[in-house]
Amino acid sequence: MLTTTYTISEIAKITGGEILVDLHEEKNIDDILIDSRRLISATNCLFIPLITKKNDGHKFIEEVYHLGVRNFLISKPDIQFKDANCILVNNTLEALQKIAIAHRKKFDIPIIGITGSNGKTIVKEWLFQLLSDDYLITRSPKSYNSQIGVPLSVWQLKPESQLGIFEAGISEPDEMSRLQPIINPSIGIFTNIGGAHSENFITNKQKAGEKLKLFTKVKTLIYSPDYDELQETIIRSELLESITAFTWSHKIDADLKITEVNKSAEKLCKISAVYKKKNISISIPFLDDASIENAIHCWAAMLCLGYSSEKISERMQKLQSIAMRLEMKEGINHCSIINDSYNSDINSLNIALDFLNQQNQHTKKSVILSDILQSGLNESDLYGEIAGLLKQKGISRFIGIGPAISKQASQFDMASMFFPDTQEFLKKFSFAEFQNESILLKGARVFEFEQISHALQQKAHETVLEINLNAVVNNLDYYRKKITPGTRIMAMVKAFSYGSGSFEIANILQFHNIDYLAVAYADEGVELRKAGIKTPIMVMNPDEQSFDAIIKHNLEPEIYNFRSLKLLEEATRANIIPDNKPVKVHIKLDTGMHRLGFTEDEVNSLIERLMNIRLIYVESVFSHLASSEDPSDDDFSKEQIAAFKRMAQKIKENADHHVMMHILNSAGISRFPDAQFDMVRLGISLYGIPNSQDDIGMLDHVSTLKSTISQIKTIQAGESVGYNRQFKATEEMQIAVVPVGYADGLNRKLGNGNGYIYIRNQKAPIVGNICMDMCMIDVSGIDVKEGDDVIIFGKEYPISEMAKTLDTIPYEVLTNISRRVKRVYYHE
Repeated sequence: MLTTTYTISEIAKITGGEILVDLHEEKNIDDILIDSRRLISATNCLFIPLITKKNDGHKFIEEVYHLGVRNFLISKPDIQFKDANCILVNNTLEALQKIAIAHRKKFDIPIIGITGSNGKTIVKEWLFQLLSDDYLITRSPKSYNSQIGVPLSVWQLKPESQLGIFEAGISEPDEMSRLQPIINPSIGIFTNIGGAHSENFITNKQKAGEKLKLFTKVKTLIYSPDYDELQETIIRSELLESITAFTWSHKIDADLKITEVNKSAEKLCKISAVYKKKNISISIPFLDDASIENAIHCWAAMLCLGYSSEKISERMQKLQSIAMRLEMKEGINHCSIINDSYNSDINSLNIALDFLNQQNQHTKKSVILSDILQSGLNESDLYGEIAGLLKQKGISRFIGIGPAISKQASQFDMASMFFPDTQEFLKKFSFAEFQNESILLKGARVFEFEQISHALQQKAHETVLEINLNAVVNNLDYYRKKITPGTRIMAMVKAFSYGSGSFEIANILQFHNIDYLAVAYADEGVELRKAGIKTPIMVMNPDEQSFDAIIKHNLEPEIYNFRSLKLLEEATRANIIPDNKPVKVHIKLDTGMHRLGFTEDEVNSLIERLMNIRLIYVESVFSHLASSEDPSDDDFSKEQIAAFKRMAQKIKENADHHVMMHILNSAGISRFPDAQFDMVRLGISLYGIPNSQDDIGMLDHVSTLKSTISQIKTIQAGESVGYNRQFKATEEMQIAVVPVGYADGLNRKLGNGNGYIYIRNQKAPIVGNICMDMCMIDVSGIDVKEGDDVIIFGKEYPISEMAKTLDTIPYEVLTNISRRVKRVYYHE
């Protein structure tokens, strides 16, 4: 019988590791943990601390040990416990990959491997939809396609698995050679080759050659020779001498020759082809070119697996869109709604629960879950595992929807309710019961949880600001790589995180171990504390009335003059400070910006005052560069840094503890690496807006302001549009009304043709004066309809470009977005 558990001695043999501590208890390892925050059960779990460019998992071994884990695979011999199994290896990532290779060798089942520049995840998920009626499928969770994600995905293969579908991505040469033996696919799909992730490759042909290494041992490779660079690379590799190719093409003869693509008005696309000299066709409920290409790849895969044209056609019509992201929105009764309709299985549920537990704004957490389909487990084992997972994650209330999960109600040892279907839940459950809590929706498609999502969402107008939380984290990691080890980062979340949100941004930063947060005013810090944020918070502009709240909520004020120092000193006398701990403060020094801060001639008096105040503790001294982004002012910036060193050194010399120093902002991090000191401050660049030439093109886009078309109308020559008749048509034209106006943050200067909005990747000029709640755009010659999405700013039209049009800075554009615009946070 196939076993998928491993003893400590087996793992040591697989990895070539040395057993440092052996309890002589041959535990059956069936779970691998690489993130201490995502532990489900310590029993039979192996913790593998990975060393990456931004972190070292060995730092968390003691934490994991105290959580009950007793099996470790490490690369640092000085970290071990007498009552835990410890295996020492040279490289923990390589060891993880070796375990996955050994695990993969146990399975003699079809494995589909997918790579390419775009479409990998969609093709994988559509194949799951198309094939899951016939196979018990194990597939990559979400986009787990990296050097770490691939082995973790393959590790999920179980004895009951009948088919594996795994995607692989690379970002630099030689990576695919390490992934090939882990996936070892029997069928390969090379989706396409393009410009994505090209920064570490000389040409697209080099990148194609590297990706092709995944398929050196496949039986069949599916691809389209319409991509010239891909076709040339495959021919030059001589790979086709040892494997079989299954090609599809719009242009040339191929195994599947596409003859016609007919897009109908009913949102149905018919794709006709010739296969083995027979005319065949499919229809899919998508019209965009990317979906058509992805569907053809799936079509080819099903033909390779021996499906009949009739069965393929039947299933293709039922394809459903893939939600590539997990979204969080404001809900009714002060709730936060997390909607994850990506897929419904236990792996993705675990990922979604981790995201739920990052949300500290509510202590109460509820989960609404449907039946999980095609798990391969019997229902008792499946829902018993889910019940244990929910309990371990601290879920307050559980609502199960579906006949299968309802039968297992007795396994859920928490406040729980069960309904046979979604309609029964909507009909019988009182939504007033949801109050001040975070709610996770996780449902299989057939249960139509979008109805529940709609009922729970706070009603708002159709203009939304979408915030990509992955991009925030990627930008943080970009700057982490720029700073020297041990240097801390303070993230600026003032002004509603530059318009991007409050606790939502702070939660994700806290989860990713940010060292400090900074807010402008005390009430912003108090809001974060009430939302469960425990990270140290500096208050940059404490006013006279705020020091009591600062002390109560363990905030750390900036002290910039003797008056603010005196006010804080008075507050420490008037307040009962827990354990008589001194209040941490950050001393602001004016080195030339001449805004807030102590001047150099005040430093001696400041030191004398500080030495006489027992309940004030100087945590840091800092200053602010006036023009760090401008090379023409570099001499002045260097003068500021020199002055800061002199002033800070005096304060440090008279302190009885270490006092941190920091002066660099976002641009300064990139341009003055020698002045990083103990900490740097990351501001608007965290939100995807480069403030230095060095960072242009290196940051991920974070915010997109979107709306929809409310109405389209035709106007004739001579007719006017908007208030004061500022625009008059010179010919017949079509205009569209968009529900976004100056009350939402759309500057009136963009009216009358000065600005534009993107729709279907085309510019539509704003015509007439911008109104309070709406604006009008010229859509003449653009194929649009009412209800279509439009982009006010985003990747297509960056905030920096809009700021140039307005003769202002991106800070102003972003912070002017009104609070009435709904924020939608998503995690891919």
